[in-house]
Amino acid sequence: MTTATPDLGPQTSDPPRGRVDILGLTSDEVRAAAALLLPVGHGIADRLYPLAFREGRLAVDAFPVSASTSAVWNREFTVGLLEVVKMVEEDTASGITAKAVLRLHDGYEVECVRIPMHRNEDGTMEFTLCLSSQVGCKMGCTFCETGRMGLIRHLTAAEIISQVVTTRAKFGWEPKNLVFMGMGEALDNADNVLQALKVLADKRGLHYSHERLTVCTSGHADGIARLAALGWKRLNLSISLNGADDTTRSAVMPVNRKTPLAELQKILAAYPQRRNFTLGVNWCLLPGINDRREDAAHVAAFCAPLGRVLVNVIPYNPGTLPLTRAPTEDEVVQFIGWLRDEGLPVRRRITKGRTIMAACGQLGNPEVRKRRS
Repeated sequence: MTTATPDLGPQTSDPPRGRVDILGLTSDEVRAAAALLLPVGHGIADRLYPLAFREGRLAVDAFPVSASTSAVWNREFTVGLLEVVKMVEEDTASGITAKAVLRLHDGYEVECVRIPMHRNEDGTMEFTLCLSSQVGCKMGCTFCETGRMGLIRHLTAAEIISQVVTTRAKFGWEPKNLVFMGMGEALDNADNVLQALKVLADKRGLHYSHERLTVCTSGHADGIARLAALGWKRLNLSISLNGADDTTRSAVMPVNRKTPLAELQKILAAYPQRRNFTLGVNWCLLPGINDRREDAAHVAAFCAPLGRVLVNVIPYNPGTLPLTRAPTEDEVVQFIGWLRDEGLPVRRRITKGRTIMAACGQLGNPEVRKRRS
């Protein structure tokens, strides 16, 4: 059962007092911290760091070190795995979609989803892991369960990384790609998300190449600027659009009132792009709201100055309080056809995880907000 915590408003959680969580640090940062405590701490750090991510534990006992050295490591550092509340699966022709509900040290819960993507010639399946960056979200998108929670707190970098390490240690998940498309607006938690990206890419740890990482945003202007300043030319970026005129977008995505479409368009057009960069433009198809012929034309006009784009059409997944119904197959095909008539490259996002509340827009538990208030 989830434990209650005082309602202090949105906050960043600190790990339990006394130890530094290795999962939130790059290998150089762990080496520097260890060197302050032990004469040869940096050397031990080089050996412990990869094991922390591979095995999900502080494996001091794997090396011939003195009892006093072992005691220092165990006193000062930890590898913070999350508690597994439950894991549920949906088995379809596309493969098994799995959602893990993980409990943080303060009793709050986050969800991450393993999504089947591609079957190799040898029959093995490649998976993407959808990561959460916040408990709840303050963006208030009307089609999203997480938005109904409000923002409870940011995840630390260690808690973000622990979703990868915990599911690897507990379930054997080995995702090829990682996407920040779970609970929360990733760039609203830019400090921790940028640190998590550095940890994910660390060659001594998980060593994800930049092109295997994707950050999705609702249009957080300051966060996009900070992501650009990171200077990673192969990092993927996608934008949740969902309305290509200000009236429609502001109604379903309140962030548009702060950064209207014309301003967002300028920000994205100025985003540094490598030669083969493709901006993901995500369109949650909402019957009766954004599924008209003129909506497709507005999407094309918005995308025109953005360089290479790929529009991902995502059929709406109703949650506990549906905004509208799910689109029919004919409606999805028709809208994709209109986008293609406008000259846009389009990919249909196959619905995965809807029956276990693991599909796009279905993550989170709005009841948490009621308990807090």
